[in-house]
Amino acid sequence: QNLNWSSPDPTGSSLSLAEALLTPTKIYVKPLLATINAVKNVKGLVHITGGGFQENLPRILTPELTAHVDLTAWEMPPIFNWLQHVGNMAMTEMLRTFNCGIGMTVVVAPENVDKAMASLTEQGEKGFVIGHIATRENDPVTFSGLNTD
Repeated sequence: QNLNWSSPDPTGSSLSLAEALLTPTKIYVKPLLATINAVKNVKGLVHITGGGFQENLPRILTPELTAHVDLTAWEMPPIFNWLQHVGNMAMTEMLRTFNCGIGMTVVVAPENVDKAMASLTEQGEKGFVIGHIATRENDPVTFSGLNTD
């Protein structure tokens, strides 16, 4: 594709390509503080940055735990689909490189999921239940719903 930074966002938004790719990181402090206060027992917070899920989620896990992530739990923003297509990247590489639309994870006990989700909604955030923590058998992060096509 013949694109430059001022080209329209190829996903159809009103932004330029540069604006779409350089969207600033969201600041999560206020909604997270409210959620921490509402839940009282948040187990962990993980900012999904460079290194994606595989490098960031293990930072809060003990060696005997694994994070199972369900890739069907949210819709990846169109800019990531476009990057995957033009970069000819496998989904496994996308997950290792980008946050794929999940900027922050809040880890809570199953009985606190509804309370955490309600708090995030009250703060104007759209939350997703993207997985669970379990006893590790192999990798520190595993994925379900991974389309390898």
